[in-house]
Amino acid sequence: MINIRQLTKHYGANPVLRGIDLDVAAGEFVVVLGQSGAGKSTLLRCINRLAEADSGTLTVAGIDARTCQDTRPLRRQAAMIFQHHNVVPRLSVLKNVLTGRLGAVSTLSSILQLFRRDDVALAMQCLERVELAHKAHERTDALSGGQMQRVGIARALAQRPKVILADEPVASLDPKTARLVLQYLRDATRELGITVVCNLHQVDYAREFGDRIVGLAHGRLVYDGDTAGMTETDLQRIYPGPATDVQDAAQTDPHTHSTALRAGA
Repeated sequence: MINIRQLTKHYGANPVLRGIDLDVAAGEFVVVLGQSGAGKSTLLRCINRLAEADSGTLTVAGIDARTCQDTRPLRRQAAMIFQHHNVVPRLSVLKNVLTGRLGAVSTLSSILQLFRRDDVALAMQCLERVELAHKAHERTDALSGGQMQRVGIARALAQRPKVILADEPVASLDPKTARLVLQYLRDATRELGITVVCNLHQVDYAREFGDRIVGLAHGRLVYDGDTAGMTETDLQRIYPGPATDVQDAAQTDPHTHSTALRAGA
């Protein structure tokens, strides 16, 4: 579904991605771990062309994402879930989800916010998947942060994409809400066969929800394997620095003492 070879990206003189090779299969839920500045967000932004890679090859759902002149088909196939929700607060929950259909309607319809009956039905189905159908006609700014992120998931699902790219989708949420949001994302995408690449900081969440973990450090891929096989040595490569830094990354709930650093934990 996603095939990346020797992908590089610089911001000025600063190399952010240094020859990334990565394959993600259809229906796979891949979690990308790494410190801030490791290149996780840049990788996702290159996949859907929010950022332009400098070199390498990249195909997404059969689309050459590096050379395609029209990015609209690519972005229809690769939906994005952002860290800070990116909802329109004054719009209703339903209308926010319907923005996921804008790529499939005419320009005039999108300007006038005119949607077909089947688009509305699809949006309601997506809200049902994240258990927010009862909030459909409420203003989105009346929701909690976790509910807003569930609206973001529903909006991404409404695109009917083949790939969802989630950039730190639970960074601002408490542990209980974060797990709930990741559960909704994983369950919905598994039921629909959607491929997910999800950036996270929390190792426990990666092990709990991911089919596979990819680790980045200083713009290089330093780990690629299943969740059970990741050892403390692997974590040290993903999070280079003092051991306490690795423990902090592995601990998801400040009220617990388990760091889940044991091999295969």
